[in-house]
Formats: sequence, C-alpha cells, structure tokens
Amino acid sequence: MTDTASETISDDAAHAPSHEPSHEPSRFAATLRLLLRSPTFVVGALILLAWIVCAIAGAWIAPYDAYASDPLSSLLPPDHTHWCGTDQLGRDICSRVIVGARDILTIAPLATLTGTLAGAALGLLTGYLEGWGGTLVARALDAVLALPLVIVALLVLAAVGASNLAVVLVIGITFAPLVARTVRAAVLAERHLDYVAAARLRGERALYVMFAEILPNVWPPIVVEATVRLGYAIFAVATLSFLGFGIQPPSADWGLALAESYALLAGGAWWTVAFDALAIASLVVAANLIADSLREVLET
Repeated sequence: MTDTASETISDDAAHAPSHEPSHEPSRFAATLRLLLRSPTFVVGALILLAWIVCAIAGAWIAPYDAYASDPLSSLLPPDHTHWCGTDQLGRDICSRVIVGARDILTIAPLATLTGTLAGAALGLLTGYLEGWGGTLVARALDAVLALPLVIVALLVLAAVGASNLAVVLVIGITFAPLVARTVRAAVLAERHLDYVAAARLRGERALYVMFAEILPNVWPPIVVEATVRLGYAIFAVATLSFLGFGIQPPSADWGLALAESYALLAGGAWWTVAFDALAIASLVVAANLIADSLREVLET
C-alpha cells in the first residue's frame, strides 16, 4: 500500500506543472531587439533623445540665458562665442533653440496622446458595432478628414483664444478621425475571427470584447499611427506658433522664433531662422524614422 502511494505521488510530481521562469523572450523584448538592429530607428531615437534632454535640462545646458537681451550684440553671425549667432535683441540663438525644445515637446506629445486615445476609442466603436450607427459615425469622420487641419485649427483658436491647452485639444481632436480610420480598418479585420465569436458566446459585453479582446490584437497599428501623428503634431504646433495662434511670447518656441525673425532674412541674417527651422525639421524627421521602423517591425 505504501509503495503504491509512493508511486502515485511520484507520478503526480512528474506531471505537475513547472514553476521555473520561462526563458522564452517576451514579445516586447524581441520587438525591442529588432528595433535596435534597425539603423533607421537608432538614428531617429538618438535625435529624439537629444531633444528630450534639451527639453528637460535646457536651462542648465544652454551656454547663455535664453531670455537675456543684449542690444550691443544684436544680429551677430555665428562665431566661437555665439555658435548660432544672436537675434535682433542680442539673445543667443543656440541657447534659445535648446530651451525652445521644452514647449514643443510638451504640447505635441500631449496633442498626439489626446488624438490617439480619442481616435482609438472611435475606431473600436465604429469598427465593432455593425449597422447604421457605426456606418454613420464612420461617414462623419470621413467628412471631418476633408477639412484642412491648419484652417480648422485657426478658426477654432481664433474663436476660443490661443493657449497651450487649446492647441493641444484642437490638434488632438483634428487627429482623432485619422487614428480612428486606421483603427477601424484593423477592427473590421478582427471582429469576425474565432476569438471574438467565442467571447460573444460567453456572453461578454460589447465594451469588454472591444477593449479586452480586440484592442490587444490591434495595438501595433495604433502605436505606428501615434508615432506618425507625433511628427505631424510637431509641425502643426510650429505652424500655429508661426502664425501667432500657438505658443505665445516670451517663449523660445521654434515656430514663434521663426515668426519673430522671418523679416530679417531680407537683410541677410539667415542664422536667425536657419537653426530653428533645422530643429523643427530634425524633430519631424526623427519621428518619421521611428514610425517607419515601428511599421516595419510591428506590422510584419
């Protein structure tokens, strides 16, 4: 009897599930490794990281006070003292470019996050809900997409007044239909698959099926779309600031700096706009490089 019991215990132990940690690499770790092998992603990430450091520690790493004017040093060309020259008020342009990263890297990501969250929710709803309701919302989103972003933003900001919060909301709301269209297409490809049908048969509610079952399977295009929108948001914030409806003085924002110095190009002071324009271009390019790499890795 004892031998039989011992054999039974041994058999149970042999078939018991192992609690040792699995050495299988997680999907996140595997994706990260693939991204780090991509020169495109590495270059884009390094550029973005450099500007993030400037946004966080700009006041400490800038060679001069970005807001201190010196009329005696106005419009100096780039030299060993002022690497990027000075503007019409004698302010060091290099310092202003470094400090100016803070506002645009605060507003653009917040606007992108707002548009991504709203668009993902709308895309899930219009893609999952069948019938005239989902179709009607989808057609309304298509109508909104036909409106030029900058024109809509200018009209809204002219009505409610220019502020950082207004810029975030306007750009976010304008981006939401673009994200929703992408998410809706992904949801339409998923909603008739077996795992969705199984969740419905279990009696799960629609919100649970959308957010707990479908959303985890459509997150790659959402991440890619959010990264693409980040590049557009950076350009949109700079454009609105240049037109006087975005970030307001005395900020060192790049778009605002372009607006303040644009007239100086006629006098040959090219450096007053060149470095701010290059900063905007580099940040947009970095976001697009990261987006291209994410699309290649996540959607294959």
